[in-house]
Amino acid sequence: MLLPYVLVGAALFVLGLVGFVTRRNLIVMFLCTELMFQGIIVNLVAFGRYPLRGEPTLDGQIFSMFLLVVAASEAALGLALVVLLYRNKGTLDANAWTTLKDATA
Repeated sequence: MLLPYVLVGAALFVLGLVGFVTRRNLIVMFLCTELMFQGIIVNLVAFGRYPLRGEPTLDGQIFSMFLLVVAASEAALGLALVVLLYRNKGTLDANAWTTLKDATA
């Protein structure tokens, strides 16, 4: 029963990774990062529910809660940075970050 959960988690992670690498829009990149986090959370909960040895524990759920907090804080900081970039450059292209330093100097 563990294999379907691991496959779904791996598929979510790979889709997020491919989207993150191939896209240059910052909002899409942050969404792909969240998709990778969700894939990891699915695997954590699955391995907590169906451990390889011993009884099921709540370790997977506990780690997934910490990861949800990290993902929420990453989304808040990421959105603030995206708004800052859009106000300064008028674009959401990731290559504009390299010239942001020159615009403030």
